[in-house]
Amino acid sequence: MNLSNLRLFLRIVEKGGLAAAGREVGLSPASVSERLSALEHHYGATLLNRTTRAISLTEEGKALVAGARRLLAEADELESRVRLGAEKISGPIRISAPEDLGRQKIVPIVDAFLTENPEVVIDLNLTDGYIDLVGQGIDLAVRHGSLADSSLKARSLGTNRRIVCAAPSYLAAHGTPSHPNDLSTHDCIVMRFGQNLDREWSFLVDGEQRSVMVRGRRIANDGGMVRQWCRDGFGLALKSVRDVEDDILDGTLVEVLGDFSAGTTGLQIVYPPSAVQPRRVRLLIDRIAAAFQ
Repeated sequence: MNLSNLRLFLRIVEKGGLAAAGREVGLSPASVSERLSALEHHYGATLLNRTTRAISLTEEGKALVAGARRLLAEADELESRVRLGAEKISGPIRISAPEDLGRQKIVPIVDAFLTENPEVVIDLNLTDGYIDLVGQGIDLAVRHGSLADSSLKARSLGTNRRIVCAAPSYLAAHGTPSHPNDLSTHDCIVMRFGQNLDREWSFLVDGEQRSVMVRGRRIANDGGMVRQWCRDGFGLALKSVRDVEDDILDGTLVEVLGDFSAGTTGLQIVYPPSAVQPRRVRLLIDRIAAAFQ
């Protein structure tokens, strides 16, 4: 069995096609197809159903994806220990994180980690949308909210308060809302999550949770863009306090409606339930968790 063919097979699954996988690793579609055929011949089973438009895993292919990831993780761990010694780590780590939180909090941790471990390669995917960790071969992701996929494992990074904030220039021009109902007269910057718009903002009013529909002329699927528009005085935004804490401290943004809690969300590291996790991934998870403590 050729481990490089297993790696290529996983790349085909992650990229959703033979040609895309080939471009990623510098192989022609014909070479990729030949190596996939060799892998299927080795196992005596069809691993992928292929049409002109898409591929899908067979049951045997699904079983191989899980087993290949465990096997390759063990092989990487063994190579790292033999080649570099028990104290050094090497190899790739694929990470996903929200746009704004990723740039402000995760990137500095990653930079320090890379400086200390020169044999490690980081592949960072910053997105506020949903990403399939298992399907795309992501080693770990930092996510807000509850864990939707119960097959994943999670490590808590604590709670994350959400606040409504605005630039002093916006408040000077349009006034400061004193009650959530006042938001109907304000320009609110709205976050898009995939096909869904976050127009329904939740508040604690008279001891009860209430939702307020907001409107606004600016909508973005990038938390960093929402923050920047807010900093520029274009409207009110509902943001994670971790995303804007520096802006609040230096006065660039001001929290409003502080008497009406906008709620909290969980913040966590999630990762696939592999029986074997490379040491480099475990160490980075520990580093991120320690930083958020």
